[in-house]
Amino acid sequence: MAASPSPAGIGSKRLVVGAHYGVGNFLLQRLTAVALTAFTLFLALRLVLGGQLGYDGWAALFVPLWMKIVTLVALLALFYHAWIGVRDIWMDYVKPTGIRLALQMLTVLWLVFCAVWSVQILWRV
Repeated sequence: MAASPSPAGIGSKRLVVGAHYGVGNFLLQRLTAVALTAFTLFLALRLVLGGQLGYDGWAALFVPLWMKIVTLVALLALFYHAWIGVRDIWMDYVKPTGIRLALQMLTVLWLVFCAVWSVQILWRV
C-alpha cells in the first residue's frame, strides 16, 4: 500500500531544498555586524582620545597601511552585510522571478561599484 501524500508538504515526505543556507547567512550577517561595530567603536575612541575633526585629521588617520587594511575589511563587511539584507528583502517581498532577479543584479552592480569607489578613495589618501 502506497503512503498517501501529507497535506501541505508536512511530515516525512516534505521536500526540503536549501534549508541550510539561512543559518549560514544569518551567522555571516551577525559576524559582519560585529566587525562593523568594532570598527565604529575604534574610530569613535580614536577621535575622542585625540583626533582632530578637520580634513587634515581625517586624512592623517587613514594614511598608515594598517588603517587602510582595517578600513577595507570594514567596508567589505559593510557591503556583504548590505547584500545579505537587501537580497533577503528581494527574496521575501518580490515574488515575480524576473523582477527579483533584475533587482538582485542591480543591487550587486551597485555594491560592486561602491566597493571599487571606496577602495579608490581609501588608497588615494
